[in-house]
Amino acid sequence: MGTCEDAQSFYVCAEIFPALSPLGLGVARDPATADAGRVRRSRVIRASMVVTYAQAISIVQERIGQANPRPPVETASLDEVRGRVLAEDVVADRDLPPFHRAIRDGYALRAADLGVIPAVLRCVGEVPAGQHFEGEVDPGQCVSIMTGAPLPVGADAVVMVEHSRSLGEQIEIQRSVQRWENVVLQGSEAALGACVLARGRRLRAAGMGLLAAVGKVRVAVYRQPKVAILPTGDELVAVERRPQWFQIRNSNAVTLSAQVTEAGGVPVQLGIVPDREDALREMIEQGLDSDLLLLSGGVSMGKFDLVEDVLAELGADFFFQGAAIRPGKPLVFGRVRDRFFFGLPGNPVSTFVTFELFVRPAIAMLGGMGFEPPVLLRARLAKPCRQKTGLTMFMPARVCVQNRDPVVELVNWQGSGDLVGTAAANCLLVIHPDQTELAAGDWVDVMPKGQ
Repeated sequence: MGTCEDAQSFYVCAEIFPALSPLGLGVARDPATADAGRVRRSRVIRASMVVTYAQAISIVQERIGQANPRPPVETASLDEVRGRVLAEDVVADRDLPPFHRAIRDGYALRAADLGVIPAVLRCVGEVPAGQHFEGEVDPGQCVSIMTGAPLPVGADAVVMVEHSRSLGEQIEIQRSVQRWENVVLQGSEAALGACVLARGRRLRAAGMGLLAAVGKVRVAVYRQPKVAILPTGDELVAVERRPQWFQIRNSNAVTLSAQVTEAGGVPVQLGIVPDREDALREMIEQGLDSDLLLLSGGVSMGKFDLVEDVLAELGADFFFQGAAIRPGKPLVFGRVRDRFFFGLPGNPVSTFVTFELFVRPAIAMLGGMGFEPPVLLRARLAKPCRQKTGLTMFMPARVCVQNRDPVVELVNWQGSGDLVGTAAANCLLVIHPDQTELAAGDWVDVMPKGQ
């Protein structure tokens, strides 16, 4: 796995071979490792393949949209659909609410009876939630009513109990109300037969509650896309192993697995692949059995960064080979054998950030949803910030509320390898290329983590 993520020589490598493939790849056998299947490569990446953040997200949307993925449909029970994507429109099986519903504890009455305040009305009954009043409210009468109960016939408003005083069988009303005040009208949320949840919607807690409200105990959902995860690099060891001082544990596979699950996919762990062309090719072939392939590491400019070379030999189309962002500049997106792939930088924060920016929306589209780019919110900057990189920056930060305003401050982190700082963050501070100098108190964009 290479270490040149932020190198200024991103476009052109140190050595240029005279014979280049159409993709700009040169190959030279490394005698020291030839028998092991490792090759020494030198790469020229054309400037046209390095895109801005806006261009990159647009390319992901366009390419996957053109492929028009149609995942298979399956039926699942209500307790199985959290996080799944609807494959059918869900309609109301009756009016919602099914009756005029009181939204306050108080007295159901006729608003016209309150022309003069205070007004004294005769209380003729009580209606709790889950029951109904048998009679009708006549002029000069009221009915004690609880939140959620159906409004009695004849009544057209509810006065809150706080604005009344009991006088035995009579009630003094101390405030007037408008007609239908404190009442939700029958069918005002949704009429019988109206679509309440549209196909392509991801089901969260509120959506699942709505399914229950309309009696939908089984529902059609799209099959979740399988996402193969392939971390690369000789420096990686399994999480359960104790690494030597020059090795690191395979944290990226764990991080990506969690992110894939949160995004609605099914992670398929392929294990660690060493920096060997033959081993990498074999594992990529396995990964192409899934709906999407994620490779971590091996996409920078280092001597043993082999991912793009092997993909090219397999006939891959590269839609971009670098994005003007930090962290995550040497990001690769393409397609091989009708399967989309992302080559993510190997540094842990770069892997995390590029997934959130590009892979999460891709998984949504492959899973039956429309395109949903990351949502950016606004917050005030806690401290001044300067940058002259010409890149779009996504830096781990924390947002809190101060004097009713959201305020964002960078966490203490040491760059794209620092998972400690990233884990402490609750958002990413977004600094655009034209924002070279920001003062404390300026409004800036922030991206919540785990959208």
